[in-house]
Amino acid sequence: MFGKKKADKLIDDIDRYFDLMDQSVLVFKDGVRNYLYSNNNDFNGNLKKMSDLESETEVLRREIENALYTQTALVRSRGDIMRLLEKTRNITAILYDSLFQFEIETPFIPSELNPEFMKLTEFSTLAVEAVVPACKAYFKTPESIQDKISRTYYYEKEAVRYSQTIKRTVFHNMTNLKLSEKFHLRYFALHIEDLSKAAENVADQLAVMAIRRTM
Repeated sequence: MFGKKKADKLIDDIDRYFDLMDQSVLVFKDGVRNYLYSNNNDFNGNLKKMSDLESETEVLRREIENALYTQTALVRSRGDIMRLLEKTRNITAILYDSLFQFEIETPFIPSELNPEFMKLTEFSTLAVEAVVPACKAYFKTPESIQDKISRTYYYEKEAVRYSQTIKRTVFHNMTNLKLSEKFHLRYFALHIEDLSKAAENVADQLAVMAIRRTM
């Protein structure tokens, strides 16, 4: 029974880890919107919340990794879970770093690009939001993973499409911008696009894990 309690706590901690990642996605999306529309006070609140979530997530991730090494629970899946945690850590790093880059570099984003940047942000965050329940499903219903991650692949493609649209518009149509400003806009579009690619990498890992779990 003692061993079962430890296993249950580990699963609960992993579940909470993914909940924190999901919350970070919401803060990121809101933060980008507040930056684009110059809601400075709300944006600063987003930065504070993101910093708190990042710290909490990192502490919890280390606790989970320690538990995986010191307990026999989930020992057969230990390697796969460690790889999954590492790939999801990349998502949280992109969320944190990208939002703070807006504050550090304060890019000039022409207002006519706001809808495209919001669409790019929407699809990139949707890719993560789709992969979170798939991560949770691995521990309870691995047979449902494939259906869940299919949405991530769709949203990733849409994010790439909007990122390309922004870059094409900036370099082909916005002749009033300096070349340095165009590069800056491309840089931020790529950062947001990378979020969807990180989610896609998690989906790829889950697809392999699901096959092993159901064999």
